[in-house]
Amino acid sequence: MANLKIINDFDGSFTLDPNIKATLFELLQTESFLAQVARESTAQNVEFTELIFQPVPYSAHTPKGMPALFEQYHESPDYVIINVPPNFMFQAKVFSPSRLCAVYRRIV
Repeated sequence: MANLKIINDFDGSFTLDPNIKATLFELLQTESFLAQVARESTAQNVEFTELIFQPVPYSAHTPKGMPALFEQYHESPDYVIINVPPNFMFQAKVFSPSRLCAVYRRIV
């Protein structure tokens, strides 16, 4: 059995090149993708908040696997958090970090 490594602190900060960020945000706001997010989150409509974050390892300080700043969205019924689809990451040429999450606001 493998030993578990406990991570006490993880730096989830990152910076995207402005062109890469623009491409990614464009993909995350297409009408068809917004409709898919709305359908899967049982919302009438959603809008992209332009908030993205890198998932972080679970720890005492990050029990939800996200930076503490974003936990307010996880706990709110007005927002939905999704994993950015890998094909969007590839199309936008986001290779680091390898995973991102995006925050959407539910519109009633």
